[in-house]
Amino acid sequence: MRLRELVRVLELEELTPAPVTPVGMEGGAGADSDPDITRGYASDLLSDVLANAPAGGVLVTLQVHLNVIAVASHAGLRAVIFSCGRRPENDVIARAADEGLSLFASRADTFELAGRLYELGLRGSPA
Repeated sequence: MRLRELVRVLELEELTPAPVTPVGMEGGAGADSDPDITRGYASDLLSDVLANAPAGGVLVTLQVHLNVIAVASHAGLRAVIFSCGRRPENDVIARAADEGLSLFASRADTFELAGRLYELGLRGSPA
């Protein structure tokens, strides 16, 4: 499913400029402004995200600090959805934009978002 469609269906609040392909991923920076998202991961433990989140996927988390951006970028994620109405500070949003990482906020909790992503056809890390 395309990222733009996920944003629309889940009624996500966009926190960063239009999504781009991060440097080092297929096509390089800006190559795909609406990437196809087929995988997702939900965790608040950043070491777990780093070890297990699928590259090219989306992360759902409560964490809103700068380390989330560093870990998501290093893991090759395309987007982060902050659950439970949480929003990062402006410096975190600016860093994500610099990294080519799309950030979104949702009032829904992590459990609901994970279920809805699964219903939309996203799956977790490949076995």
